[in-house]
Amino acid sequence: MTNFPDNEPTISSRHIFSGRIIDVRVDTVRLQNGRESTREIVDHAPSICVVPVDGDGNVLLVRQYRKPTDGFLLEVPAGGIEAGETPEEATRRELQEEIGHTADRLEPLSAFWLAPGWCSEYMYAFLATGLRPANLDSDEDEFIEVVRVPLGEVADVIGRGEIQDAKSVASLLLAARTLGSH
Repeated sequence: MTNFPDNEPTISSRHIFSGRIIDVRVDTVRLQNGRESTREIVDHAPSICVVPVDGDGNVLLVRQYRKPTDGFLLEVPAGGIEAGETPEEATRRELQEEIGHTADRLEPLSAFWLAPGWCSEYMYAFLATGLRPANLDSDEDEFIEVVRVPLGEVADVIGRGEIQDAKSVASLLLAARTLGSH
């Protein structure tokens, strides 16, 4: 077995770009063998995703256009955690903004790195039940269609490639396991 160091010490860091939701930097690091290499890193604040399940056993998903894919994706509601918010508070806000509901119960499903090879974004996943209408204005740059999918059909919808983003696949399968649907 290879003996890996505790980390890759940063020798230098060069800021490349600052945007509304990301920053980009290039770090020069020292490798285990003593050589130097570079790491391109996208810094992103923590975020949440949520699997909202209504009283009829339907998952409320969102369909929206995603420019990087040049297409529409079917996803679980998700968004960034704003300064001073807890993951739970961000989840309640995103539920209201994206699907016009709040939840009586939020249950943590997991938390995970989204793309650890190049991005610092860490996401908290929740299951939301006891849904009731509670609307907040959506972000002015988001155009969202709410789509209801029976929880028992989620694995088939994923298998057919109708849900293609990792956060949705992971959180939906975790929610189905938690609720006892296969």
